Amino acid sequence: MKTVAPAENSKTIALAGNPNVGKSTVFNALTGLRQHTGNWAGKTVGNAFGNYRYKDQTYTLVDLPGTYSLFAHSKEEAYAGEFISACQSDAVAVVCDATCLQRSLHLVLQIAERTPNVLVCVNLMDEAKRRGIQIDLEELSVRLSLPVVGLSARAGEGLSAFRDNIENLCRRPLEMPFTVEYPAPVEAALLRLEGIYAGFCVALPISARALALQILQDEQSAVELCRKYFGFNLFENPKTEIAVKTVFSELQAKGFDKNRLTDTFSGSIDSVAKEIADSVVTESSKKRMRVQDALDKLFLDRKTGIPIMLLLLLLVFWITIVGANYPSEVLSALLFRIQDYLLVFCDKIGVSPWLRDMLVLGMYRVLAWVVAVMLPPMAIFFPLFTLLEDFGYLPRVAFHLDHRFRKANTCGKQALTMCMGFGCNAVGVTGCRIIDSPRERLVAMLTNSLVPCNGRFPTLISIITMFFLGAASGFSASLLSSLLLTATILFSVFCTFATSKVLTETVLRGVPSAFTLELPPYRRPQILKVIVRSVLDRTLFVLGRAVSVAAPAGLIIWLFANLHIGDSTLLQICADFLDPFARLLGFDGVVLLAFILGFPANEIVFPIIIMAYMSSGSILEFDTLSELRTLLVANGWTTATAVSVMLFSLLHWPCATTLLTIKKETKSVKWTLVSLLLPTALGICTCMLFNGLVTLVGLIV
Repeated sequence: MKTVAPAENSKTIALAGNPNVGKSTVFNALTGLRQHTGNWAGKTVGNAFGNYRYKDQTYTLVDLPGTYSLFAHSKEEAYAGEFISACQSDAVAVVCDATCLQRSLHLVLQIAERTPNVLVCVNLMDEAKRRGIQIDLEELSVRLSLPVVGLSARAGEGLSAFRDNIENLCRRPLEMPFTVEYPAPVEAALLRLEGIYAGFCVALPISARALALQILQDEQSAVELCRKYFGFNLFENPKTEIAVKTVFSELQAKGFDKNRLTDTFSGSIDSVAKEIADSVVTESSKKRMRVQDALDKLFLDRKTGIPIMLLLLLLVFWITIVGANYPSEVLSALLFRIQDYLLVFCDKIGVSPWLRDMLVLGMYRVLAWVVAVMLPPMAIFFPLFTLLEDFGYLPRVAFHLDHRFRKANTCGKQALTMCMGFGCNAVGVTGCRIIDSPRERLVAMLTNSLVPCNGRFPTLISIITMFFLGAASGFSASLLSSLLLTATILFSVFCTFATSKVLTETVLRGVPSAFTLELPPYRRPQILKVIVRSVLDRTLFVLGRAVSVAAPAGLIIWLFANLHIGDSTLLQICADFLDPFARLLGFDGVVLLAFILGFPANEIVFPIIIMAYMSSGSILEFDTLSELRTLLVANGWTTATAVSVMLFSLLHWPCATTLLTIKKETKSVKWTLVSLLLPTALGICTCMLFNGLVTLVGLIV
């Protein structure tokens, strides 16, 4: 996420709104930044800053996390509610969804009660028009006593009106906040509290009524708000504390306990929001588009939705497998041609052969292999993933998987982070920020590496092609390969469910939290923006991390393959040492050592296996998979060996990049070690069990 620091002498504008109303699109259009837009609640869990200039004045936009309410039920709501309630901005722009105005008005009314300087931005006006929805913006402005602008932010429409209204609000701030009328006992309590704190609020940016509302809705957050932003203790005067407690006691005596108070505030606001929405929104049944409903009926029905989900998964993998082959070959040829030039250059400047081979055949060759193998699939997978996200399909995936994750006592949002893990586990771990509960976020981080990232796809695809496709070729081979890979992926998803269940029943016990799953309208993806965003924000970011660990890994691997103790290389000695244990897992010491040395990047596991079997001092690449299969079979590989290697490839320690990300996210060495040991223990047990069954029934091919 790209942000900039607030500019000096700028006006601060808070940008608030529900998830998926185009808030980040407005932010991007005004600031020229690339704040990522996501199709799920909680995508942003911090504040992004961006500046724009208008009429010789600089404005700093603060893109607050998407939230449905200022009542702090989640981390993002706490962020947004605290910033707005503390009056940290000169104005607040609330972005609403024109296709569902009533829901957006709930947040508008809550904010308008706390600060009068509010601009209501009704976004997605083009989408509403296509669905036959018309909104009387002038009447809406009259009913709210607030300025209102209509936007179609993706098309850049209405931004000039936005800038004009913000300038007016900052130059001539509104003074009278909108008020919602609550039941008489609650209004009486608010008046009592306003009287108590009227003197305090004279010198503060918060009004007495706003503070009274904050106290009644969440007393603890009101205390923290005053301490953190206004520098005084809400209950410093014992008489004041007694008076507030008396107000709560009187309310409780009238039947307004804490739960009923919350329901009363929400219910009253909802009633006003509905009344206003009904008066300004008209809907044409003839023009209303029914495509959205038809698509939801297709995608959300369990009889059709789950098969479609599996078919889309198969399609994404097939496109990735087929599409990555040619660019990977071209990139490999280019990078290894550069390697030849580097060798010649080193000879010309007099670099010793030993140092030349270590730098070029060690560090550079591993680096070139990682880039050639990793970049093409990522450059295809991430845009496909982002297209589904932009289209609005990913929340439907979470809808189907939510029930299964809840059975594992975790959060349905874990489905989204798991999907990110297919591209890169480090990205999936970072994505776990969208999960509110610390316990459930930790479960998602610990299990994310159980789904294979694109770095493990080449190994899985190569083994599937060599040992399970038989005589298939062309389209049938790529389709069968995709089917088998999909089946393998489903096994990893099952392992994720099972492991999450075990964790939540043992060391991370707890009740799964509820969350509001936003099902945004389907939208035509902006293909060019999707490609640019996925390549710059995801592909190159992940590739950069992989490259940073692949280069030193290349040096270590070269040293292992070229340092001799007696007649054997250090690589062979280590492989022989690991061999007895590796045999229990269904393969040999060379394979196990390759996984260990491939810790920096999963892409280099197979090349290390080839290098060790051929007793070569550097990583090699075969021209055809049939030649590679001959080499593997000559070194004792069977179909059972291939399955064992695939199982261990699915279930073993995360790569270095993912572990570093887990350490950064959890800030805990203990949980980082758990994330290392958990999948490793699962992989060892699974491989031992499979190898034991094969040995028992004599199915060694």
